[in-house]
Amino acid sequence: MGSPFLYFADDRLSSAELTAACLDGHLVSLGDAYMPADAVETRALRAGSLTPTLGDTLAATHLTAAWIHGALPAPPARHTVQRAVPRRLHVVPHRQLVYRDLAVATADLQLIGGVLVTSPERTLADLARVGDAEHTRAARLLAGADLDAASRAIIRLEAGALPHKRAALTCLRQIVAGLQEDVTRYTS
Repeated sequence: MGSPFLYFADDRLSSAELTAACLDGHLVSLGDAYMPADAVETRALRAGSLTPTLGDTLAATHLTAAWIHGALPAPPARHTVQRAVPRRLHVVPHRQLVYRDLAVATADLQLIGGVLVTSPERTLADLARVGDAEHTRAARLLAGADLDAASRAIIRLEAGALPHKRAALTCLRQIVAGLQEDVTRYTS
């Protein structure tokens, strides 16, 4: 059962009713759903808004996971998802999804709001491995919210053999060093 604070089109309200409620200021959009305008946006609500997209076979990763963990103010234009079950899926490509078929290890997943999401440290490792400005910015914001996760992501990357590992380690080490400088500067 989903959250009573989330409304999906044609679930409890029609699209027209949801639109009218938004225009009246009663609801606001959140990911693929709507929530009461006076409700506090939480990780669980952000994740739960993706229930129809993710179901119980897909996990939110990369920028989508960063948004769920609170590092980004808005969801990405295209959600990044990955298989969360051992069997291969027959996923119909959707223009709003970036789908990766490699299964995410169960140890790297958290159940948030009824959907599977990569842990903060796995999300940081994934973001750093992409290496573009958008993913690096999201990694910096997520690491700022959870410096311990950034340290665990570095340890995780050092232990495994992954594509783009060196660049990811450099990125995360620079982020952690910068954040530690900030902490030292503001506590002195």
